[in-house]
Amino acid sequence: MQIRNKSIVMICAAIVVMPVLSLAQNVETVKIGFSSPLTGPQASAGIDNQGGLLMAIAQLNNQGLIIGGKKIKFEALMEDDQGDPRAGVNVAQKLVDSGVKAVIGPYNSGVTIPASRVYNSANIVMATVASNPQVTLQGFHYVFRVGAGDSQLGSKMALYAARELKIKTASVIDDRTAYGQGLAVEFAKVAKANGVRILGNDYTNDKASDFSAILTSIKAKKPDAIFYGGYSAQGGPMVLQMKKLGLNSLFLGGDGICAPEMGRLAGSAITDQVYCIQGGAMLDKLDRGKTFAADYQKRFNRPPETYAAAFYDGMMVVAQAMKDADSVEPQKYMPALEKINYKGVTGNFEFDSHHDLMQSPVTVFRFKNGMPEALVSY
Repeated sequence: MQIRNKSIVMICAAIVVMPVLSLAQNVETVKIGFSSPLTGPQASAGIDNQGGLLMAIAQLNNQGLIIGGKKIKFEALMEDDQGDPRAGVNVAQKLVDSGVKAVIGPYNSGVTIPASRVYNSANIVMATVASNPQVTLQGFHYVFRVGAGDSQLGSKMALYAARELKIKTASVIDDRTAYGQGLAVEFAKVAKANGVRILGNDYTNDKASDFSAILTSIKAKKPDAIFYGGYSAQGGPMVLQMKKLGLNSLFLGGDGICAPEMGRLAGSAITDQVYCIQGGAMLDKLDRGKTFAADYQKRFNRPPETYAAAFYDGMMVVAQAMKDADSVEPQKYMPALEKINYKGVTGNFEFDSHHDLMQSPVTVFRFKNGMPEALVSY
């Protein structure tokens, strides 16, 4: 009788355990790739981007999404592309081999353009903030831009400078990266069309730290403004060296310098003479933006910088496409992403035939106490 009772207990236990095991087996881990510079001069931007993606994944996992009849758990595979094209291609191949279902990033245009071929050939969706027009003009089906392009950033900075700052002359410098060159070309083109005389086009590189020769030459021309197409790692030291040379021109740039890193690198040399422009509407004017910024600060004990919100939105948009298609497979959810209409933190997400955003508002910032402060959406 004792043996029989023991058998009954074991059978009952099995009946109780079986549904639990069945539910556990229905949880699918979906790998999401991340590519940004996590070391080197642009590490601050990469870490900022990483925080945005981690926030989105945590929120999505808390929702308990059911896609294709399975509970979905997203897992981020974080890769450091160092802001280097060769490293970025290696990262792309590694993420493809790891079986990711999407990649959020890269950050740099110079990395994105060669890496995009790898992702597209593997039929993996890539959602990038890289702004060079070539990113989407390649016509790759699986490549989407989730931020403003150079045409919006460079041109609208030029319009603001000509119409609002009333500059008449400008010198242009770029860092020879795909991002910096594209931005500088757009600025110069639209500035000229709006009556600004371009006094010269100089260039440096994204590893440089001494700009004294370029700045000394520019000082003699007495431009109203200097436009720099590049990143904070060079922009901060450039502004510091301008102060030492007594060069008092306005300093203008794109989203690459729209970060607290400028203040950290240039200290008191960063004044209200420094302006930048960034994709997206003013976060502090939007309920979603305010909530995102507060949550980011609470989670990471630092404010979001340039593209944390865009990396957050990029992940949320991809997840929404997966839900709409009821599949995490890129070949099935990519068509849903093409047709998506999603309201994110940074704006509304609808894509045109090139997979650029149909509406891409930008915000002009002016530095105050070493930090970029939003002035106006433009």
